[in-house]
Amino acid sequence: MKQKYGTQGCYLLKINSRTSNRASDEQIPDPWSQYLQKNSIQNQESYEDGPCTVTSNKNYDSNLLSLDGLDNEVKDGLPNNFRAHPLQLDPSSDTSNSIDGPEHVKSTSSLHETKKANIGIIHGACLTLTDHDRIRQFIQEFTFRGLLPHIEKTIRQLNDQLISRKGLSRSLFSATKKWFSGSKVPEKSINELKNTSGLLYPPEAPELQIRKMADLCFLVQHYDLAYSCYHTAKKDFLNDQAMLYAAGALEMAAVSAFLQPGAPRPYPAHYMDTAIQTYRDICKNMVLAERCVLLSAEILKSQSKYSEAAALLIRLTSEDSDLRSALLLEQAAHCFINMKSPMVRKYAFHMILAGHRFSKAGQKKHALRCYCQAMQVYKGKGWSLAEDHINFTIGRQSYTLRQLDNAVSAFRHILINESKQSAAQQGSFLREYLYVYKNVSQLSPDGPLPQLPLPYINSSATRVFFGHDRRPADGEKQAATHISLDQEYDFESSQQWEELEEEVVALVNKGVIPSSFHPTQYCLNSYSDNSRFPLAVVEEPITVEVAFRNPLKVPLLLTDLSLLWKFQPKDFSGEDNEEVKELVTSEPEMIGSEVISEFLINSEESKVARLKLFPHHIGELHILGVVYNLGTIQGSVTVDGIGGLPGCHTGKYSLSMSVRGRQDLEIQGPRLNNTKEEKTSIKYGPDRRLDPIITEEMPLLEVFFIHFPTGLLCGETRKAYVEFVNVSKCPLTGLKVVSKRPEFFTFGGNTAVLTPLSPSASENCSAYKTVVTDSTSMCTALTSSASSVDFGIGIGSQPEVIPVPLPDTVLLPGASVQLPMWLRGPDEEGVHEINFLFYYESVKKQPKIRHRILRHTAVICTSRSLNVRATVCRSNSLEDEEGRGGNMLLFVDVENINTSEAGVKEFHIVQVSSSSKHWKLQKSVNLSENKDAKLASREKGKFCFKAIQCKEKEVASQSSEKYTFADIIFGNEQIISSASPCADFFYRSLSSELKKPQAQSSVHTEKQSMEDAVKLIQKCSEVDLNIVVLWKAYVVEDSKQLILEGQHHVILRTIGKEAFSYPQKQEPPEMELLKFFRPENTTVSSRPSVEQYSNLIKTSLHYPESFNHPFHQKSLCLVPVTLLLSNCSKADVDVIVDLRHKTTSPEALEIHGSFTWLGQTQYKLQLKSEEIHTLQLKACFVHTGVYNLGTPRVFAKLSDQVTVFETSQQNSMPALIIINNV
Repeated sequence: MKQKYGTQGCYLLKINSRTSNRASDEQIPDPWSQYLQKNSIQNQESYEDGPCTVTSNKNYDSNLLSLDGLDNEVKDGLPNNFRAHPLQLDPSSDTSNSIDGPEHVKSTSSLHETKKANIGIIHGACLTLTDHDRIRQFIQEFTFRGLLPHIEKTIRQLNDQLISRKGLSRSLFSATKKWFSGSKVPEKSINELKNTSGLLYPPEAPELQIRKMADLCFLVQHYDLAYSCYHTAKKDFLNDQAMLYAAGALEMAAVSAFLQPGAPRPYPAHYMDTAIQTYRDICKNMVLAERCVLLSAEILKSQSKYSEAAALLIRLTSEDSDLRSALLLEQAAHCFINMKSPMVRKYAFHMILAGHRFSKAGQKKHALRCYCQAMQVYKGKGWSLAEDHINFTIGRQSYTLRQLDNAVSAFRHILINESKQSAAQQGSFLREYLYVYKNVSQLSPDGPLPQLPLPYINSSATRVFFGHDRRPADGEKQAATHISLDQEYDFESSQQWEELEEEVVALVNKGVIPSSFHPTQYCLNSYSDNSRFPLAVVEEPITVEVAFRNPLKVPLLLTDLSLLWKFQPKDFSGEDNEEVKELVTSEPEMIGSEVISEFLINSEESKVARLKLFPHHIGELHILGVVYNLGTIQGSVTVDGIGGLPGCHTGKYSLSMSVRGRQDLEIQGPRLNNTKEEKTSIKYGPDRRLDPIITEEMPLLEVFFIHFPTGLLCGETRKAYVEFVNVSKCPLTGLKVVSKRPEFFTFGGNTAVLTPLSPSASENCSAYKTVVTDSTSMCTALTSSASSVDFGIGIGSQPEVIPVPLPDTVLLPGASVQLPMWLRGPDEEGVHEINFLFYYESVKKQPKIRHRILRHTAVICTSRSLNVRATVCRSNSLEDEEGRGGNMLLFVDVENINTSEAGVKEFHIVQVSSSSKHWKLQKSVNLSENKDAKLASREKGKFCFKAIQCKEKEVASQSSEKYTFADIIFGNEQIISSASPCADFFYRSLSSELKKPQAQSSVHTEKQSMEDAVKLIQKCSEVDLNIVVLWKAYVVEDSKQLILEGQHHVILRTIGKEAFSYPQKQEPPEMELLKFFRPENTTVSSRPSVEQYSNLIKTSLHYPESFNHPFHQKSLCLVPVTLLLSNCSKADVDVIVDLRHKTTSPEALEIHGSFTWLGQTQYKLQLKSEEIHTLQLKACFVHTGVYNLGTPRVFAKLSDQVTVFETSQQNSMPALIIINNV
């Protein structure tokens, strides 16, 4: 060999010196391990099962392997040459597995075998380490002694040829050029050169030799020389119009210029552009144009000229090849993102374009990948339409790749984001989603129900109601309003109900609210306190109101909508056996569930669904969510998409397609804010409104009101009936009613038995208990007495809580009781809401629920009727001496203030009654003969009555709260005012009146301890006389005359002070200036007022009304006058009587100067407690006339006091005397 080829050309290589049986002795490294990348082998193995669509062998599209193993279903095998690494041993491969043979597809099984075989292979098992060194040495020798010298020699030869040829041709060429043209030939434009692109050179052509030399220089990295050779070749090719060769030379020249060390010349990008243009437009060779573009783009990228690279890549995209365009667009997108200031939106946009082209080229996985990457940019930027488009495409691509979960989540995103799409588009999205979903659910029919995205559920607006729905009003029967889901939540009213309930619970528990007490809540919402597990009663429905919202412009149809729950029965045996039931059909005997067959939510509508559960067993219930079929209505919108499947659905709406799923109700509790730790961190408390505890059965009360009025006159009394029905299976007891307005109604006192009981009997007769009287007793009073204890107004009781007088105090299951109820219109006109709270208990004591309540709100509209005002003053007459000065005059003003809205013709005052512990009316001082007390609209009447003190023996029994009632009648029927309901309303108004002032006076007394003396003085002017004015009103309604009746109360406390039947509006106090210093005298002097002193001593003069005197016989006329002084207080009083005229003004002299008192003109007396003293005085007149004798001034003081006060005589009438001459 050496002789034949020379020593330089031969080398002896010794290898495989190791025999394989010594394998176990030593470990030899694998020589190829650093060149075989492990991850590439593993990748190949992981992609081994992935599908890849093999396209036709046109160009080299088929060499593109889809690189994401997103699915594990084998659709096609792969051509083996895509799989096998060139260094992998493959015993089964044969020579036909070349790049040109993609039609040869290995069977899947052989691929798997190859994979298995490849795992344990060690390469170079027969090589020793010495062999390794020998191989290295051989390569080195070959390179330096063989290859490089050969290349140098070839270059030298080519160079010599080139120089010799260049000298000759250059001279010839330039001569002919000058000869023929005489000037420079203009370069032909590319378009002219098109026809010559097919020129071919023979291999020994000098142009190709230059090109060969350039290539060799390029190979040995002699880039400078390579560039100049390529440049020369380019010129030659262009001269010969060989455009394909010229483009290649341009391309290589540009690369050589780029690779030159030290970069003596800038990179000629225009060379590349020309080359690309030539390949594409003249040679029509897109593969070469692609290669050129990719090379140029990489070069530009390495120089950080990303925008130029991107422009170059985009320029080559075209309609003819989707795959090429997709690749180039994707590369361009990467250029945009790699700029110094990344163009993120351009990146995303071009990724979308690339994804679109990939999907057109059938590369589903690449398309999906591009869209997913673009999605990261568009997500959450508010570009909802773009997001919808991307999600829709991702959904479709995932679906075709059988990635159903991804498809579902993508479609879900389109539906749950506030979509700005048109209704038609949304309908198409929804149908597509349902279609995909249906396929998913068919894959795992027994799996858990999937969570559906539509409609939205506002969990915090969920309301839970325990109990039956309210019955509607039935004719005259009106059911108690109670609580229902139709009522809006009102914080103030819920507070009022809680207070009422606390009041009655405290009363039942002897004034103490038990610690375990919580206000009863029948309706739970986001405002109620949901921190405790609510209590529901077995066999009573639980209604859950779920707030749905449809965000789409397409109507949604929910079918078979019901609640999803979990129930844990708690037996008394103590065993807890938890049964989790997803579906209602499993055990309806534990919990019955209502199913709404069809529930339609129109486009963009919010709608609530009320779903019921019927617990039949005690235990713990957890309401988890709702379960339903989601669908849309057929024919509402028609859009091309995946066509709707004909659903087998019968109902109001034709359902196009539906899927079954669920949505959970998860309610976040209120934020905790009590401890320091809770304030500094964000913590939420529990919300347990959906986790009721089902307890044992309890009684259930229903209340109906019969003949219950909606409008009344102020003070009008009306009789209605209340029906109590126990609709449960347990007896109830302890029925009470509590109200903040106890003066509005009464069930009658202990005397109520005497009144008519049935509604029919009372249709035409009075609500009052009446007695027919003879007409003689017109002006005198008829008395009776009653104790307030009979009417439930005891000394220590709470008037607001009224026990309902049930027969036997128990209402048995299914029983109903009708009781009369008298109502009295409130004294103020307007609309009144009156709350009744009925409280009742079970006969059998329950551990969980002690009591139950039922609410009722009555709305009454009152219109004006009468206005009653009364004053009382001491009588000056000396009749009834035994009464010890205890007579009073009572003036009652009655005004008809009705504006005849209610069709009231006139009012008749039927009767005036008094009620008091100490006083009673004696007779009417009726001056006119007109007996009938009628008042037409806007008329007034004044009545005057005489009142006397009750007998001592009557007063003695006041400890038993006995009141004396005295009736003065103006008609021929006496209304017994001491019986129900007249006395009831009187006592109620009295007790509510008593509650008001006491509160103020108690504060008053704390501030200053009043002396006993002052109290005594004040006592003199106090009186407790209460007036009840009973009236009838004649009303014309629908050409029928009705008679309404009613009563007004006036409570008189002070002598001389006017009292009213209706509450007076208090004037707001005027603004005072602020005082910035403390007043010196902080103690307020506890002096009684002048009015109070004036009532300490009662004075009256007794004299003849007219006196005849013969003045011609005797010039002085002396008249005896008796002055009566009566001490009204219980203390001793010093009295000074001064008869001298008070000379204050000349007018007074003129009046009083005409008569004078004779004898002692000043008296000093002491009157014992309630003593009456008489003084005999003489008045002296000198001529006839009318004189006022009321001039004596009386001063009084308590014996143990220092200050003297004048008792004013203004209240007493002027004492006129007439002196006649005879």
